[in-house]
Amino acid sequence: MNVTVLSGGVGGARFLRGLVGVVEARSVAIIGNVADDLEVLGLQISPDLDSILYTLAGLSDEERGWGRAAETWQALETVSELGGESWFRLGDRDLGLHLVRTELLRGGATLTEATERIARAFGLVARLLPATDDPVRTFVETPAGTFPFQTWFVARGHRDEVDALHYAGAPDAAPAPGVVAAIDEADVILLAPSNPYVSIGPILAVAEIRAALERRRVPCVAVSPLIGGRAVKGPADRMLARLAGGTTPAHVASCYEGLLDAIVIDEADEAAGAVPGVRQTVVTQTLMTDESAARRLAQAAVHAAGALA
Repeated sequence: MNVTVLSGGVGGARFLRGLVGVVEARSVAIIGNVADDLEVLGLQISPDLDSILYTLAGLSDEERGWGRAAETWQALETVSELGGESWFRLGDRDLGLHLVRTELLRGGATLTEATERIARAFGLVARLLPATDDPVRTFVETPAGTFPFQTWFVARGHRDEVDALHYAGAPDAAPAPGVVAAIDEADVILLAPSNPYVSIGPILAVAEIRAALERRRVPCVAVSPLIGGRAVKGPADRMLARLAGGTTPAHVASCYEGLLDAIVIDEADEAAGAVPGVRQTVVTQTLMTDESAARRLAQAAVHAAGALA
């Protein structure tokens, strides 16, 4: 069974770790968000791809929730002492990955090629595909102004309410090699429990990717990132309340109108009622407290797809 997953960073990565525990990793293709990418200190950073890489390779910092385990910060301390750009937290071990990626890109490699090389070095069996090799960047419109995503999210602590988002470059972006084929050849398509606006939204903003999902002939199942109408971490609930009008499973599903056959929601959201536009609503425990919980959630999503096939 071929499984294709659209995913953002931390929450999506944890779900993916569960998924490769219930299906063969070699049968999993991951389409990762790249609209959060940025350049820091001359280095090309791909935060969502890196979260997936570290998590699936068993290298992620579980306590902090992002970055590499056993990290040190001496390089960043020196940057700060010299008055350099230190607002984006780059650890010493993390810097090694960014140095290699930047060197590959400057040498003419595409982001897909660089990601494949790094993933192979980390021993990943699942395929990790950037959504696009073209520069797509998320901009967040707030009452305080319009900011690049990482400026709003990290530097400003995502404290500004969001009025709208736009994905610069998306109208002209092409899917990265292998992305459309991964959707067309899938037996199951999953949307990871990632923020619909800043993680999955930029992927769907690439027209050929959305078109491939719209013409699919296999089930597409989304996993809600909310529990009891609240985000486990991050601003997804605030964004849904302001942009979609609420935080029920129906509001989550509305972000994927025309794309879903089923949605997996937490038990705490069952009382919110029916979810229009989907054939099946699966109720289970969605909090991924450990790998076992992540596997159970992934199994619920795969089973839902199988029931609809």
